[in-house]
Amino acid sequence: MAFTTPWTSSVSPLIRTGHSHRLPLPPSKPFRCLARVSSAALSEAADLERRKHDLLRAVQDTRRGLTTTSDQRSSIEESLVSVERYGAGTGVNLGTLDGTWRLNYTSASDVLVLLEASERLPFFQVGQIFQKFECRDRTDGGIVRNVVRWSVPTLLEEQDGATLLVTAKFSVVSKRNIYLQFEEIAIENINISEELQTLIAPAILPRSFLSLQILQFLKTFKAQTPVRNPERRSVGGLYYLSYLDRDMLLGRAVGGGGVFIFTRAQPLRR
Repeated sequence: MAFTTPWTSSVSPLIRTGHSHRLPLPPSKPFRCLARVSSAALSEAADLERRKHDLLRAVQDTRRGLTTTSDQRSSIEESLVSVERYGAGTGVNLGTLDGTWRLNYTSASDVLVLLEASERLPFFQVGQIFQKFECRDRTDGGIVRNVVRWSVPTLLEEQDGATLLVTAKFSVVSKRNIYLQFEEIAIENINISEELQTLIAPAILPRSFLSLQILQFLKTFKAQTPVRNPERRSVGGLYYLSYLDRDMLLGRAVGGGGVFIFTRAQPLRR
């Protein structure tokens, strides 16, 4: 708010000094106005943080969406919308989007099928799931990597035995919509368990060149394949980023593909 020569006001408050003259005071109304604006902004920020906390609490016991009941889904959607309204009408800041985000909840069937398989199959575990955006200093798009940590008990390290990596290019098509063009699926970062290492190269025997080569091959193994549909075309889709700040990312796959709730995570080690 601009201030206009407060000392020339025709109705200035006055105070008496110990002398015969009086000193004018600047009008206090602009300061009161600024105080009200600041108080309203603080109140809105506190309300937003409370709503974000309520959303995370609503998804806390759903095991990332796997065991969500109909009542929970309704409560989550209500909490989701209450946070989304704070970002309505503003564009996505790619500088803020850049970085690693951990999945807290989703209703997307292609992710839930992995979580369900982990529950039913004793030889398959799914660990943390991330989205990693690479778009710093960009305004038009970038790269997004969907990262799934998984394992095979006794053969690979628990929860972090291997990485499934789905890479896509993305372009900004509107204020909050990005278009994903999937490029590649890869399996990498194989971390074999101590039991398997011992089986391949027993610690009590001299490790042969062949056994060491096998261990090295497994640790550096990477398999990858391009993502194509039956017509050999790239697969893509719209992704609506409904809310974004420094520590929370909310998204909706356009066309009924599900909702996603992420929180900021530490950078991934490659």
